Amino acid sequence: MIKVNFTNALSEAVFEKYLGQVKDIHHMIHDKTGLGSDFLGWVEWPNTYDQAELAAMKQTAKQLANEIDVLLVIGIGGSYLGARAAIEMINGLYSQQKVKVIYLGNTMSSTYMAQVLQYLQNKKFGICVVSKSGTTTEPAIAFRLCKELLEKKEGFLKAAKLIVAITDKHKGALKTLADEAGYQTFVIPDDIGGRYSVLTPVGVFAMLVSGIDVDNVFKGAQQAYQDTLIDDLTNYAYKYAVGRYILNYEKKYKAEMLVTYELQMQMITEWWKQLFGESEGKDSKGLLPLSCIFSTDLHSLGQFIQEGTKNILFETVIEIKKPQLDLALTKAEQDIDGLNYLAGKTLHEVNITAIQGVIAAHIKVGHVPNIILEFETMDDKMFGYLSYWFMKACAMSAYLLKINPFDQPGVEIYKKNMFDLLGKN
Repeated sequence: MIKVNFTNALSEAVFEKYLGQVKDIHHMIHDKTGLGSDFLGWVEWPNTYDQAELAAMKQTAKQLANEIDVLLVIGIGGSYLGARAAIEMINGLYSQQKVKVIYLGNTMSSTYMAQVLQYLQNKKFGICVVSKSGTTTEPAIAFRLCKELLEKKEGFLKAAKLIVAITDKHKGALKTLADEAGYQTFVIPDDIGGRYSVLTPVGVFAMLVSGIDVDNVFKGAQQAYQDTLIDDLTNYAYKYAVGRYILNYEKKYKAEMLVTYELQMQMITEWWKQLFGESEGKDSKGLLPLSCIFSTDLHSLGQFIQEGTKNILFETVIEIKKPQLDLALTKAEQDIDGLNYLAGKTLHEVNITAIQGVIAAHIKVGHVPNIILEFETMDDKMFGYLSYWFMKACAMSAYLLKINPFDQPGVEIYKKNMFDLLGKN
């Protein structure tokens, strides 16, 4: 469901010397012998996920969706990005689904928080709070404020039935609170870190409330699992990882820009940035993950990409073969806007032509390497496929750099400084 084209980035010959490393790292991933191996639970997850828990989530999600107009998904980083990426990609930005989803706990902006609380005053809402510990500052603050509003509107007992906690199975502040208050809880697996958790209850519950067919999501992930069992470079996920490593390590590029031409896939690029940035950005190594939405950003950053400072970034372009929806362009009686030459074409055909034109300009004139990722579709099965595919590619890529793909020691520094400045004991 994903093909990788390096024609505009690297020659095939440069990949050959990495075959041995790819084979070794593949077995390191599946045998759990590498750095951070305690957090490789996601590798087998498409085949080993708890089906009884999924059935319980489906039932709870259906009941909750029937009672609310708005779902608050409270979490930060991997606790919300995957769910948002899935919901927006699959449902689109103007979904006809009954339940509107609002994301909180990913910022400490007072204005944003206050406006959301004001918006909720006359809305029937429920809460899905996602946190392993329950003490991460941003989501903890948002949950306290939203829980207080919900309890004020509905009463303590009714509010408890409208709150679902995705958290640790046994311990932590959120687990304790949930057990005391009687919230429905689902489990964040101990061996799967946040940015690799989208196919666990962390991402799945919100998808279910949003009307997404999660069975199809898992079918896509299962297909990606099978397609990435190959331990050589006919495995496109591994070839993508090796290609970006060559561009970074051998060609000295410092940044990778993931480009999509679909607005509803913007959060896919945000999820991808966390996945690769937090997994690889250690020991003064790794590519800086950037993203653009074309053709939108061609009218802002396009000039820099085309003619700006060279040898900084390369592009990885997502090309969708079959969109969810398409529009036919017709011929006007008076061609005042000069668009009659497009009559008979579809808008997606125009979009594909734009992709081809931009790639040609950036390669031939701008001399910016372009990797092309060909996606078959942008539906539920495709999301399951791409999420697993990118996680597998990321693990390979980080192990090529000889770093732990599953920790994030640098993130903890800002938290300590903030707590010290706020006077936390």
